[in-house]
Amino acid sequence: MKPFPAIALLEIDNIALGLKTADAMLKQSPIALLKTGTISRGKYLILVAGSVASVDEAYQKGMQIAAGACIDNLFLPDVHPRVYTTMLGAEAAVQSVSLGTLETRSIATTIAAADKAIKGAAVDILEMRLGDNYGGKGYVLFNGEIEDIQQAIDIVSEVAGQRNCPAETSIIPMMHEALAEQLNGSLRFHNSKNLELPDGEKDVTG
Repeated sequence: MKPFPAIALLEIDNIALGLKTADAMLKQSPIALLKTGTISRGKYLILVAGSVASVDEAYQKGMQIAAGACIDNLFLPDVHPRVYTTMLGAEAAVQSVSLGTLETRSIATTIAAADKAIKGAAVDILEMRLGDNYGGKGYVLFNGEIEDIQQAIDIVSEVAGQRNCPAETSIIPMMHEALAEQLNGSLRFHNSKNLELPDGEKDVTG
C-alpha cells in the first residue's frame, strides 16, 4: 500500500545545488520528503511524495532551480504501490523460476521503467536498488512466468529508449535453484549466502 498517490525524483550532478533544490521544493508546496542524499559518482537524489498537485508544483520548482545540473528526473502522478515500497527498500521472495533484470545509469529511468512494466505485465518486483554502493546506477529485478517477464523487459527497454538512457537487460527462463536462493538473501557479494550444492565437485586429490 502507498500512503501518497504521486512521487517525483530529481537526480542532480552536485551536492550544493541538490541541497538548494530540495529546500526550494519543500518550501514550494506541502510534500513529504521521502529520501534525499548523495549516491555514488557525486550525484544527489531528491525523492518526494504527496498529492498529485503538490508534487507537480514542487517538481516544477525543483526543475527550475536545478536547471542544467539535473541529470535526469521523474514525475509519477500514479505510482504503482509495489514500485513505491521497493524503491524504499522492500524486497520480495522468489515465487517463479523466471527472472528479468534491468540495469541503467539513471535512477529516474529505473523507477519509471519499473512502474510502466509492473502496470503492463503480470510480474512482481523482487528488488530495486537505487545508486547506493553501486556506482550510481540502478537496477530492478522482475519475477514471473517467462511470457510475462518477456513482456516486462520489452516495456522497460522501450521506456529506456524513449528516455535516451542506455540500459542492460536479461531474461533467465529457468533459474538454477542456487541462484533463486541467493536472490532470497542478498545480491551484494559481501552479504550473499555461502552455498554448497550437494552435487558440487570437491578436490579429492589429496
